[in-house]
Amino acid sequence: MKALWGAYAALLTAVFLVSVAAGWTTLGLQFDNDVYDFLFRASNPPAGAPSSVLLGIDEETLRQTRGGVTAIRGILAKGAGRLAEAKPAAVVVDIILADKHDDEADAALAAALAKLPNLVLSTDITRQGWEDPIPVLRATAAAIGHVHPIPDPYDNVVRKISLERIAGGQRRFALALEAYRLASGGAITESPSTLEVGPVSIHAPRETWRPLWIRYRPPDSPVPHVGFAELARDPAAAAKLAGKVVFIGVTAQSATQDRHMTPYSFGQTMAGVEINANAYETLAGGRFIQPVRPSVELASCFVLAAAAGAIFALTSGWAAWLLAGLVLIFVHAAPAIAWSQGWILPYAPLLSAAWLSIVAAASFQHFVVRRNLVRSEAEKDRYQRAIHFVAHEMKTPLTAIQGSSELMGRYKLTEEKRAEMARMINSESKRLGSLIRTFLDVERLSEGQIEMKREPFEAREVVETSMARAAPLAERKGIELRAAGIEPALLRGDRELLEYAVYNLVNNAIKYSPSDTAVTVSAAPEAGRYRISVADQGIGMDEKELKNIFRKFYRTKRAEATGEAGTGIGLSIVDQIVMLHGGRMDVASEPGKGSRFTIALPLSEK
Repeated sequence: MKALWGAYAALLTAVFLVSVAAGWTTLGLQFDNDVYDFLFRASNPPAGAPSSVLLGIDEETLRQTRGGVTAIRGILAKGAGRLAEAKPAAVVVDIILADKHDDEADAALAAALAKLPNLVLSTDITRQGWEDPIPVLRATAAAIGHVHPIPDPYDNVVRKISLERIAGGQRRFALALEAYRLASGGAITESPSTLEVGPVSIHAPRETWRPLWIRYRPPDSPVPHVGFAELARDPAAAAKLAGKVVFIGVTAQSATQDRHMTPYSFGQTMAGVEINANAYETLAGGRFIQPVRPSVELASCFVLAAAAGAIFALTSGWAAWLLAGLVLIFVHAAPAIAWSQGWILPYAPLLSAAWLSIVAAASFQHFVVRRNLVRSEAEKDRYQRAIHFVAHEMKTPLTAIQGSSELMGRYKLTEEKRAEMARMINSESKRLGSLIRTFLDVERLSEGQIEMKREPFEAREVVETSMARAAPLAERKGIELRAAGIEPALLRGDRELLEYAVYNLVNNAIKYSPSDTAVTVSAAPEAGRYRISVADQGIGMDEKELKNIFRKFYRTKRAEATGEAGTGIGLSIVDQIVMLHGGRMDVASEPGKGSRFTIALPLSEK
């Protein structure tokens, strides 16, 4: 039973490890991404009024500007004046200004940018380090923020940004974080696991580059967009920028490669400046989401595997499947429940842990129950055959007893005849009692109810007595019963039980041996044990039969083919008697060449 439970625990442990590993595979991670995007689109609540605006260099602006993309700095310098008049809360320029133009143009752009409040200029990571704005432009900025996104390696969707990056030994906070700091008037306070800006605390562990999962505004309520061309021709457009955090960048699809997929994309990319604006909206709204710790993921998988194992270990049938169904319902609902509380719960490992554990536990239960049922039916069949045999064997002594007693009561018999019948009744009564004791001993030994004596006795006397009891059977079959050295030794235990064990071995050897052969019995101390061996020249057994020879009610096919009657319980009793005495049974046999049964018992200390 311990081995069975050990195998069950090992199976569930393997399922747990496979489930965790499945969640870390490419397929598992992509599946989790798809679930994340589904939950994001399904449960993202309606957004409030935005606190930022995109001021974009869009297609209309490029069409109206001589020089197209090469004139971006001119567009920025010209529009900065109108933007300053709108009095925004902060201005974020999501355009890399690291290239030096002519001094006059750079000075003009610097003068225009200097008019903007809480200006944040952008930088990006290159192989050489940070690509910062040129010094004359950098001097106009209140902060420098990086624009480096984190596209997912499996589907290239930007779901998060790093609030902190380090390159060339220098650290930069994200563009959106710097904008939020300046607009809110707070300071950034750091710890290994969080960033705090004023009253807002962001769980962003340093070891994972302080990630911020972006709460994108829904497609029906995006970050408002104003083009530079619109700002120039429509005085009312400036009012849209008043008091807002303005993100300036290239939004024309034909003019920039800084575009990425988002959970809302459905094939349509989003400009990098709009992604940064959504990151700012996430900070401003304070609606953060974050993944659960890896330890929570592992613990959840472990609990699911343990729950499935407990269900099918303690229950069965419809009750087990009902409980398993409840577990599956919970697992399928768990990511949505976690999401509603702002947590990202990996779905793939939990799903695989639940399903695989339930299937494995149910299969194990099925095969164990089936095996036990087959074994039970086999033992029931053997038990019934043993009952039939015992009942049949009881008929003979009962018939003799009944017949003799009837004759004694009905007729006047001579004293000699009455004495003969009395002896027959006594003999057959003892035989009947022996059959009953043998059968009951099986049950008592199996249930551990038999009481054993612990008395010293002479081993040689037990062996010789057993041989004497079996001698008549050997004589009738024409088998020589040999004693090959029966040495004395002192044993401790139940002499009567041990005598039964030895007699059973000798009796079996004679029963299954052909005429004109020999059964040899030897007994001698050896290496601290008293070894009693019974060797015959009978039918023998193969390896498969040897493995089952001590099972209750088991009989070999060769034994059944001899026509000798038997219950298959004798060797089971012998084995248990020997074990109760602290000994062991050894069997050596070969088909057609006979068998040798050896009892090895510990010697008694004097």
